[in-house]
Amino acid sequence: MTDKNFLILCSDEHATGALSCRGHPIIKTPILDRLADTGTTFTRAYTPSPICVPARASLATGLQVHESRCWSSAEPYYGQHRSWMHDLRDVGRNTVSIGKLHFRSGQDDNGFADEILPMYLTNEGKGWPQALIRDPLPGYPEAEEMARDIGPGETSYSHYDRNIADLAVKWLEENKMADPWTLFVSFISPHYPLTAPQEFYDMYRDVKLPDPIEDPQIDAHPVLREMRKFWDYDDYFDHKSRDTAIRSYYGLCSFLDHNIGKVLEGLKNSAQLENTIILYISDHGEMLGNHGFWAKSVMYEDSVGVPMILSGPGIPQAKNQTPVSLTDVATTARHLAGIPTAKPTKPWQSTNLIDIATNSNEDRFVFSEYHDGGSPTGFYMIRWKDWKYIYYASSSAPQLFNLSDDPIEMNNLAELKSCQQIIQTMHGHLVTVLDPEAINKQAFADQAKVIEANGGREAILEIPSFNYTPI
Repeated sequence: MTDKNFLILCSDEHATGALSCRGHPIIKTPILDRLADTGTTFTRAYTPSPICVPARASLATGLQVHESRCWSSAEPYYGQHRSWMHDLRDVGRNTVSIGKLHFRSGQDDNGFADEILPMYLTNEGKGWPQALIRDPLPGYPEAEEMARDIGPGETSYSHYDRNIADLAVKWLEENKMADPWTLFVSFISPHYPLTAPQEFYDMYRDVKLPDPIEDPQIDAHPVLREMRKFWDYDDYFDHKSRDTAIRSYYGLCSFLDHNIGKVLEGLKNSAQLENTIILYISDHGEMLGNHGFWAKSVMYEDSVGVPMILSGPGIPQAKNQTPVSLTDVATTARHLAGIPTAKPTKPWQSTNLIDIATNSNEDRFVFSEYHDGGSPTGFYMIRWKDWKYIYYASSSAPQLFNLSDDPIEMNNLAELKSCQQIIQTMHGHLVTVLDPEAINKQAFADQAKVIEANGGREAILEIPSFNYTPI
């Protein structure tokens, strides 16, 4: 397939189930539905970390977070590891990004031949070092903005996404006679602020919303209880504002779909649709009030699961239950450029998605980890078959869910005697990836150096904080 173009369409904060083609009863995403109808939907797709900066470092490199050591929102990718973009560019393939990157800086060699309208880390590439302060966890007053900036309207983010779509269409037209290319188009919707352009908000103005998933077990879990206290978005909502925020998120999902439609129409009009492999992904999900959480940072499906749709010539029309990860994008991109890659020796290592689409392997397991703000410790997730296992370092309270029987993750089975064998199996998978306690210590040691380099706790607390990256 080295003669094929590769178009990667990426969004930010799009929950795995927030598409009509994934069975959502309210959200309208007709463009992505059509893409799914013509290709493979991976129904068990995950982010390597449910937070922007580490996830995007793994997306670039194919490495897990503990391998790249881009642990947090203050430890970004800056070209320190070989990316698939470097490899493609170096073999002469035109490899370009348009939109959000969330790497450190445009002064770094991230691998793209060109970075058009990019978004990098704020605070001159420092990002959000407040994430590294844990003992004790600081407050996060910026959480109040989530419940305030809601409803119909335009924002800098909606203007940014419209510009991204327009520039992508322009680029496709200008490069229609070029050799095969790889284009990474990265939107920011449906990331908060939960303010949706009027016409898209109005699509959901009168629909009956589902009730959020209430979970009284959160307060009994030592780590989740602390995270809930830090990420206290939900405390600022009342019934009316929660209703408006959810309608806005749905509107942003449809706004994203609309902009993707513009890009795909541009691809068609440039006579390149039949010669292009298309991949749709998001960097992580959005909790939207479920289990008492908003945004991401936890290992519930709404946060750690991502949509993933692969379409184009030679891609089967199917729903594929093989567990997959954003790390798999790296090997896929190299494969499409004709760059030889070593066969993975472990299930969780970066694998060509085209191979998975044509040779399903439901026995594979994938992995995610979190070492960022709001948590007193690092934690890890294994997804294998119907099971999800979450291990919290320095804690004796794992979680185990059977997602087939319990898709909303209300029944933690970790303490049941009848589930101890599956706990052993899942933990066995985890320790083939890493030593969770040793990696937690390594992350903390690396982050202590970042704290010191930024002048210590008090100096970091003086650095401007934010709820979402300004444009």
